[in-house]
Amino acid sequence: MKPDILLVEPMMPLIEAKLDDAYSVHRLYDPAQKQTIEAASGSIRAVVTGGGTGLANDRIENLPALGVISINGVGTDKVDLPFARSRNVHVTTTPGVLTDDVADIGIALMLGVLRRITEGDRMVRSGGWEKGEGFPLATSPKGKRLGILGLGQIGRALARRGEAFGMSVHYYNRSPVTGVNWTACATPLDLARDSDVLAVCIAASNATRNIVDQPVLDALGKSGILINVARGTVVDEDALIGSINAGVIAGAGLDVFVGEPRIRPEFATLPNTVLMPHQGSATVETRLAMGDLVLTNLAAYFAGEKPPTTVN
Repeated sequence: MKPDILLVEPMMPLIEAKLDDAYSVHRLYDPAQKQTIEAASGSIRAVVTGGGTGLANDRIENLPALGVISINGVGTDKVDLPFARSRNVHVTTTPGVLTDDVADIGIALMLGVLRRITEGDRMVRSGGWEKGEGFPLATSPKGKRLGILGLGQIGRALARRGEAFGMSVHYYNRSPVTGVNWTACATPLDLARDSDVLAVCIAASNATRNIVDQPVLDALGKSGILINVARGTVVDEDALIGSINAGVIAGAGLDVFVGEPRIRPEFATLPNTVLMPHQGSATVETRLAMGDLVLTNLAAYFAGEKPPTTVN
């Protein structure tokens, strides 16, 4: 008899087919399965969810046989790790396999803002170029200072990419870092002062909520841009929107938002910004690799082993 698992949100069809082969999969996102999920709640031993969705404590409490929450992503801010640990529930993530794609999105957002990519696209499509309308000069990344807020795997990958564009790298990390030659800053405020582009890669937690606040944006300055590929909650959105509208900073490239996908309407008309719908890891190759790591963690748990990427 196949073990019961709960799938919170859709995955790649190939990965879902493999899940169906090995497990009795109950799909939480399918309203038609509500009653069968309730009936199976006492036997569900594993949950597969996304980093932006996680699993609430009340759901964990309603699954008495639960032994593992396998997150298809690297964010753990939507799962109460100590609570899960108190119930002997493993929480796993998919580190490493999405690093390059998220770093690529960070660079794409940076270039999009600096080189006015979306503005140029709109001008060409509207016929403005043909009509001879002027287009403002852009800014080169070469020679600029790239500040990395959070020097984990993604932060390091983004830093290396910045170097390839001729940028100097500065960073702030909450814990000591070894093995890098980049310039460390003592605080996020110091990092912002030493940056032309501030790239936010720090993990979301209560300790990092609104770590990019008004003083940090003030320190970044009127020629600085903010890039966020972490989580929306690490940036004070009131301060960010006000700072861009007032010219306190030059602009922003954002892949993540508070309350996404229902983001604040002010973003729709915010100047000098490039917005993406949380697509950092969204390539076919990376989503398959993430799914394979989810399968690996589940297989280890059901074999009586510790899942290899357990984080709690």
